[in-house]
Amino acid sequence: MEIFNDIKLNKKSETPLYQQLAENILHLIEQNELKPDTKLPPIRSLAESLGVNSITVVNAYKYLEAKKAVYSHVGSGTFVADPGLNDNKSVTRPLLNRQSLEDIDTKNCINFADTSVSVDLFPVDLFKNCFNTVLDRDKGDAFSYLDSDSMGYKPLRDAIAQRLEDEGIKALPERIQIISGAQQGLDIVSKAMLNTNDIVFTEKPTYYGALGAIFSRGAQAVEIPLEIDGINTEILKKLLKVYSPRFIYIMTRYQTPTGICYSPQKKRELLELAYKHNFYIIEEDNMGDFNYTNSKLVTLKALDYRNRVIYIKSFSKILMPGLRMGYMVLPKAVSQAITSAKYSSDIATSSFIQRAFELYLRSNEYGSHIRRMCSIFSEKYTLITSLTDKKLSPYFTYNKTGGGLTIWLKLRENMPDTHILCNAFAQSGVVVMPGSLFTTDDKETERHIRLSFANVTNTEINNGITIMEDECKRLYTK
Repeated sequence: MEIFNDIKLNKKSETPLYQQLAENILHLIEQNELKPDTKLPPIRSLAESLGVNSITVVNAYKYLEAKKAVYSHVGSGTFVADPGLNDNKSVTRPLLNRQSLEDIDTKNCINFADTSVSVDLFPVDLFKNCFNTVLDRDKGDAFSYLDSDSMGYKPLRDAIAQRLEDEGIKALPERIQIISGAQQGLDIVSKAMLNTNDIVFTEKPTYYGALGAIFSRGAQAVEIPLEIDGINTEILKKLLKVYSPRFIYIMTRYQTPTGICYSPQKKRELLELAYKHNFYIIEEDNMGDFNYTNSKLVTLKALDYRNRVIYIKSFSKILMPGLRMGYMVLPKAVSQAITSAKYSSDIATSSFIQRAFELYLRSNEYGSHIRRMCSIFSEKYTLITSLTDKKLSPYFTYNKTGGGLTIWLKLRENMPDTHILCNAFAQSGVVVMPGSLFTTDDKETERHIRLSFANVTNTEINNGITIMEDECKRLYTK
């Protein structure tokens, strides 16, 4: 858009570049040169035309979102808001824009934002053997639909049911739905169970993909703050006097983004409330395998004798994201509706991948792979927490969770706001995830950042934390 060519940024000014850019755009909006619902330029192209880092544009757009001057649609872009709608609650509009982070060129950066593990850790050779075995055994049948069974390949569901027994979860194969990853699970549950203006409770902060699935159905999210041992159940009880949620979405083992784990007391209390108030609980469990302690963490589903929990598990973190493989354990009462929603979404998950995955899951290699991954990431967890204690403790506080792939840092007093800090890190070659992306309320998480050690080397962890320390020293106000 030619109108943006006239924007001039002063790199010598004490005012951050992102704020200068945001104020320029705001002026164009106020002068009605940018009309409501006008799409703003893509992040990368605007950054290139202005000669700034992509994260400068990201932060400018987030700054404008906080002022309700613009809004974002996930995957579509950022648009000028209608001033007449500014009184609406922010939860009715998806403010999260994952695409903005994906537009950042991270090739030459230390990437603490990426939660995908390194491709070097993928068990490629083992899956190659499984693929070849399936092709030799099943020939063309490997690529056919599974006899109209949209729930998934029966031998795979049998294998998953056996594995679930190790987690203390008793699940019949006919209650297991194969899905193409956790996000699809969230999408089809939302499709099956939500209508316009329905209420869903979520943790605060929470995974942005869950909010996107909720908003896509026209439903509203009511966010409930997290405590060190899980969701604040006292606030939950008060909200249950006002709302009748369709379900509550939680992660009980190494929650995204905080990494916390629910206490047994909180789990039992949640199940009692779900039964009493007749709502379901969606428990997503993508990080439970990354446990670096000697304590076994029990899932909520393992305690669910009243069938109030929809359990969603993905293998994208512990194995390979490109498999697009996961499953749900469904209560009988909602099984048919969710299975129908899955069928109408894509008929069935890849037959070939399911058959190969069944072979792998039944082998001894699966357990060996999990142990190997825990050993590798336990070392990285110990390294990043020890360096954070040593170099970043004057500037941040955090809780050691003993697992997961991330740590959740809270800025101490007198530190600049998160966007200034993230911009400073990026200019020095370190990309982190601002906490504002995990809630519809920026104020609640504007003092947080998330660091992922999933796809960085030990050397990069060392260098990255040192760079962060240097930038914090420069910006810290005593």
